[in-house]
Amino acid sequence: MKQILNIAFVSVICCLNSYAQQGTEVYLASLNWSNDSLKIGTPINISNNEGYDNQPSFFSDDKILFASTRNNQTDIALYDVNDKTTTWLSNTPNGSEYSPLKIPGRDAVSAVRLDEDGLQRLYAYDLKTGDSKVLLPDLKVGYHVWFSIDIIVCTVLIENRMDLVVYNLKENTHYTAQKNVGRSLHKIPDTELISFIAKESENATNASLNPNSKETKIITTLLGDSEDVCWMNNGRLLTANESRILSFDPKTDTEWKLAYQINHPDVNGVSRLAISPKGKYLSFVSKDSQKKIVDKQVETFNARDLKAFANCFSENVLVKNYPNDILYFGREILKEKYQSFYDRTPNIDVKVSSRIHLGKTIIDQEQITIGDKQFQQVAIYEVDGLIKSMTFIKEIPIDINPEVLVQKQLEGINDQDIDAFLNPYTKDVIVYDTYGIIPSVGIENMRKNYEDLFSSTAKFHCETKNRIVIGNIVIDENFISLDGNFYSSIGIYEIENNKIVKVTFLH
Repeated sequence: MKQILNIAFVSVICCLNSYAQQGTEVYLASLNWSNDSLKIGTPINISNNEGYDNQPSFFSDDKILFASTRNNQTDIALYDVNDKTTTWLSNTPNGSEYSPLKIPGRDAVSAVRLDEDGLQRLYAYDLKTGDSKVLLPDLKVGYHVWFSIDIIVCTVLIENRMDLVVYNLKENTHYTAQKNVGRSLHKIPDTELISFIAKESENATNASLNPNSKETKIITTLLGDSEDVCWMNNGRLLTANESRILSFDPKTDTEWKLAYQINHPDVNGVSRLAISPKGKYLSFVSKDSQKKIVDKQVETFNARDLKAFANCFSENVLVKNYPNDILYFGREILKEKYQSFYDRTPNIDVKVSSRIHLGKTIIDQEQITIGDKQFQQVAIYEVDGLIKSMTFIKEIPIDINPEVLVQKQLEGINDQDIDAFLNPYTKDVIVYDTYGIIPSVGIENMRKNYEDLFSSTAKFHCETKNRIVIGNIVIDENFISLDGNFYSSIGIYEIENNKIVKVTFLH
């Protein structure tokens, strides 16, 4: 990846070295608003590329621009929805392009270009001739939007912040409309307004600008750290939180409302939203899925590619033995440990024989082959962009089948028989939650916590979708229904002396 020389640019587009470790993909989904309800179709990965794919915008109703990495540089890609094909629009050996947009009234695209020498400028790319030229020669543009064929509203890097600047190409004049703004710029449908992210106060807000009158108004406060918004043709504003899409109608709403939950195994958070001109499609960016990241670390481990393997982990990764035996912290120490392991272990192969995936947690049952010897282990991965923690469960042989006890307590749940449910547990059983906190100790506390669920009015049912057994530990992926509501959870059961002594529930 190209080295980014300017520190300020890192906060705007993201360091390419970082994306060598944390990939992103561009997705496309159908979009429909009817009967006051948002419907989003099954997302399709349209970039499907290793590394950085980001910043989608619609060239037309059925063509999407985005920035995509190839040959150690980032170029402009154009995806055709109908043909399902991708065309490359730029190839700049000594630079990379970001934030591509269609130029109004022209068969051309504008994009921020970062050269290897650190020069950062907004360029125009003629799609017929292939020629490119600088649009704003004196401004270090981070993001931009076209207000008209002659007026560009852009964020400009000033010291360690971005300012909102309105540039008139015809008159070659510009003015600063707002200091300290964010990255999301959009033209508000059916208005003469541009929306932008104002960051002058503690809580960032979405605001509007009339480039002609210079008037600005606050529209609404943003949620958390998200700066990604887009506008529907009906005047509603959309944003994303994790994999949830929220809406805000400036005419009627006072707060954000949950509009849609994207449930797709490959979608790992949502950012960089864009809607097609006629409102038929939504495009967005997601980090590489948890599954893809874990698969990559297994693949690179087997290939003995230490650099690629280590880049699957966060800088402060925690490695431990289950449940809380900490082995070490940090990617650099991980590299040292695994280099030493490779040096003394010439032949090793890991195969995933079973997997449980719930949210940011992946639990793999792994078959390990070293020379002519085989054994199994379980690895629990917490993944948020990269692998934040890796926990090993070693196989400890026991004389009984631990599944029998776990199955009995499951049957007790579904028979609504609390005594049958509690019978497999020891009197001093400890229950942990997702964060390792102990919400319950002792079987009588469990009885109190579950009595309401076993009442005659509650409809409580638990179905095991997947089960991993290793030594004295059983790990269940459960699908739970309770009074018409549905949940997924993971239960990790530890057995000693023919009783369940500990259970950890992950939600």
